[in-house]
Amino acid sequence: MRYYIIAGEASGDLHASHLMHSLKKSDADAQFRCFGGDLMAAEGGELVKHYRDMAYMGFVPVLLHLPTIMKNMRMCKRDISEWKPDVVILVDYPGFNLDIAKYAHRKGFKVFYYISPKIWAWKEWRIKQIKKYVDEMFSILPFEVAFYEGKHHYPIHYVGNPTESEVRAFRQNYTQPFSDFCASNGLEPDKPIVALLAGSRQQEIKDNLPAMIEATRSMRDYQFVLAGAPSITDDYYERFAQGSHVHLVKNATYPLLAHSTAALVTSGTATLETALFDVPQVVCYETPIPHIVRFAFKHIIKVRFISLVNLIADKEIVEELLADRFSVENIRKELTAILPGGNRREKMLAEYDELDHRLGSDNAPDNAAKKMVEMVRK
Repeated sequence: MRYYIIAGEASGDLHASHLMHSLKKSDADAQFRCFGGDLMAAEGGELVKHYRDMAYMGFVPVLLHLPTIMKNMRMCKRDISEWKPDVVILVDYPGFNLDIAKYAHRKGFKVFYYISPKIWAWKEWRIKQIKKYVDEMFSILPFEVAFYEGKHHYPIHYVGNPTESEVRAFRQNYTQPFSDFCASNGLEPDKPIVALLAGSRQQEIKDNLPAMIEATRSMRDYQFVLAGAPSITDDYYERFAQGSHVHLVKNATYPLLAHSTAALVTSGTATLETALFDVPQVVCYETPIPHIVRFAFKHIIKVRFISLVNLIADKEIVEELLADRFSVENIRKELTAILPGGNRREKMLAEYDELDHRLGSDNAPDNAAKKMVEMVRK
């Protein structure tokens, strides 16, 4: 069968590539055409557009690139109609994908959504579009079942969490010693590592990385290693890290976390990955007009937390330095509290166990693929 898959950022490329791998196990004749990235292409997807040409974040960047975004959308719609897939599979990325869902549905194509948009946080009105244009929703967060089915009476499939599956599989097979990891990446073998995960988009990195670097400048007993995102060039990182104490390691986030003592993390999938590696963390998320953002969080946004760790646990496990709480001083203070000997470290590690229980141990891509193939064949 023919699968048209659309992912608009690095995490979507990763999850979609694993789904494609699983689809091939359930459908030996699977063909893929996609908007995505290198990982999806490596699984045999015919890449129409790379996500690095699509990942615009924030009101102003989106507005400035609106002609490009609209051009990409027209290209995608035209390509779907010409290729005639058996199903269109959308991976998160709601601003683009919900418009594609509407088009594909009206053209008579089956539409599946893998990894729900975070409409439970804000823009809850998008549930109307999902109900109308998405045939099946495949959820990776356990609390979404109550949101969709209990609150909005829209049945979905919780298939397990792919990040949990990915981290578990990696940890079971990864054996590189700390000394070898340091040697292969130009690091010091006698200093513990604190990882810096500053996001996968340029805007996130620009907003968060300078404060992370400044907050750690005086900590001489540790080495600070920046996890390079695949879509960001070395030159862009050098704007902020050049001449500092921070080392850049590209395309090795999981090995880095496997060897880290603690981490500073920009909110997103990385917060869950860090927790699943049992690495204590501080979530850092700078925003414009921070006091207004704090007001919105209290009175408009529908959730109490921004990190997946706290959202899944439904309580504060990791410290979230958001908006008016984001500062160099607070980053340094909270990081000190989760380093060995800090007063929050052991409690955080103990509470990470609750995540494993809530997420379960199902193989999310395999579960989703089996259900998808069965439904398309029907």
